[in-house]
This record gives sequence, C-alpha cells and structure tokens, in this order.
Amino acid sequence: MLTLSAVAGLLKGYATKEGNEVKKFDLIAIGRACIDLNAGEYNRPMEDTLTFTKYVGGSPANIVIGAAKLGLSAGFIGKISDDQHGNYIKRYMAECGVNTDAMVVDQEGHKSGLTFTEIKSPQECSILMYREQVADLYLRPEEVSEDYIKQATNIVVSGTALSQSPSREAVLKAVEIAKANDVRIIFELDYRPYTWKSANEVSTYYKLVAAQADIVIGTRDEFDVLENRENGNNEETVAELFKYSPQLIVIKHGVEGSYAYERNGNVTRGYAYKSNVLKTFGAGDSYAAAFITALHHGKSIEEALKYGSAAAAIVVSKHSSSEAMPTIAAIEELIQEQAATYGNN
Repeated sequence: MLTLSAVAGLLKGYATKEGNEVKKFDLIAIGRACIDLNAGEYNRPMEDTLTFTKYVGGSPANIVIGAAKLGLSAGFIGKISDDQHGNYIKRYMAECGVNTDAMVVDQEGHKSGLTFTEIKSPQECSILMYREQVADLYLRPEEVSEDYIKQATNIVVSGTALSQSPSREAVLKAVEIAKANDVRIIFELDYRPYTWKSANEVSTYYKLVAAQADIVIGTRDEFDVLENRENGNNEETVAELFKYSPQLIVIKHGVEGSYAYERNGNVTRGYAYKSNVLKTFGAGDSYAAAFITALHHGKSIEEALKYGSAAAAIVVSKHSSSEAMPTIAAIEELIQEQAATYGNN
C-alpha cells in the first residue's frame, strides 16, 4: 500500500545505489523551449494588437524555470535554434538557474517556435502558435544523454514533444533511460493540437508514456484526449491507468479545483484560489512546478495541491508565464491570505 509519505518520497531527493552519491538534479525536463510574444495591449483582438513583449515559453521550459525559482536544482534537455532567439532562450534559462548543458543547438536551419497571445479579456484569451519546422521537434534520440538523465531524481516529459519525429523517439528514449535508472517519470500532458495528425495518434503515444510514468498531471480535457473520448469520468480514467506504472494521478478541473488520486484509493481534492485574472495561459506550468516542488520538500498531497493552485492563481494575474513564476514566499503568502475562504468557492 502506498502511503502519503511514500508518494511524497517519489519526488524527494535520494542517494544513488552506487556509493550514496546524491543526484545532481532534483528535476529535469525534456521538450519544448520557445518564444512567447504576449500582447502588450489588453482588451483588443490580435488583429489590432501592435505591441508584444518577448518571454521564454514552452511548458517543460516554464516548469523547470518555475522549479528553479522555487529552489529545486533543475536541468533541461531540448533543441534550440542557432540564432538570436535560441541564444536568448539558453541565456534566460541559465540566468534563472536552469542547467543548460544538455541543450542542443540546431545545425539544420530550424527556427524557434513562436507563440503569440491575445488578451481580449480575462475570459477571452487565445494563443497562435507557429510550430512548423521548429527546432525543438528535431531533437534526435542520439542527442539525449543517458549520463545527464542518470543524474536526475525526476524527469518531466511533455506531451507536445511526442507529436512528431524525431522528437517523439527522443522522448521515448529518455523515458526508457529513466525507467532503467530509477529516475521518476512525471508526464505533464500539455496537449496542443498543433502538429498532431489525428486523435488516434495522440491517444496512442499519450497512453504509451502514461503507462510508464510514475505521476501523470493534466486537465480533464487532456485526459479525454489521452483516452480519445469525450466527457470522461475521473474514476474510470484512474482505474485504467493504475493497471500500469502510475502511483499518483492529478486531474485538474479549472476553477472547480483539482483531484489527486493515489493507487491505494485515497482521493484528495484541491480548490482554486481567487485571483485578479489577466489571462488564462501559464497556469498549468506554474501549477506543475509548485506541486512537484511541494512534494519534493515533503509536503502532503493536500498541501501540494494548495501550492499548485496558489502558483497558478499568481501567474494568471501577471503578463508573462516564465517571468511570473512565483517564489515560495509568494505562494505561502497567498495561501495564508485566503486560508479562511479556501474551499468555499
């Protein structure tokens, strides 16, 4: 039977079997690092927006940036363009405390992905992605270092990186290496329709990685994509996934909160914190970074859900995603401020 402390132990740093050497990285991620261009003009459609501010983006990049800001030792595996955008991505991530030794510079002319955002209102936000021939999707299996992954306690795998070869095979190799070296696998579903060819394709590769993961995190809609169905049921979803490797499954329901399911049958509900919402994107990445960090520091699942929700509430109130990743102090301040109303949504 898996206890709360055992689940938290999934993410806590541990010594290697050879000589009690502590792992170098608490967390690494593999996949997308790109450029976000966030609208500088609010309440306007993108057609009329003239100013944008540049940030580093991409779910796995945001997660390790957030984790590093929260105090974890973090690293990143990915491919960046050999140009000014690639230089900016690598420099910014390094300045945030993320190890970039495993970042590969593309030599075939592929460019960094671009994501333009539109902020019509807090309820009407959209993103426009340019994902054709982007460098991150050309990470090759031979460019994934086994030695680098072996130095990590945990690896975050992003669903978008599975959408196209050779990135798909690179991620599957990383998962294989992690399994062979007792590195915990966290699958953040991160579904984006761009570059996927069909619903069946998404479901096939999502199921393949989810079956091997220790922890799976996603929205209810993303789990529906994994299952290739509509209006899925949480209990049915977790019952199926618990036939395989997952020990903990987190299903998010937006403003209704989130649910953490343990293999032993325990279910913990988390609630959303109130926020002065500016835009809706970035919440999932900040949630994952804070949730993982809280478990790493030995917090209970209930507390980890609070940390994730508080981090998400902070980021949706800010203009950026990566730069808005909060500190532990900011998260705990929000939790304390709203302690009396938490769960009364």
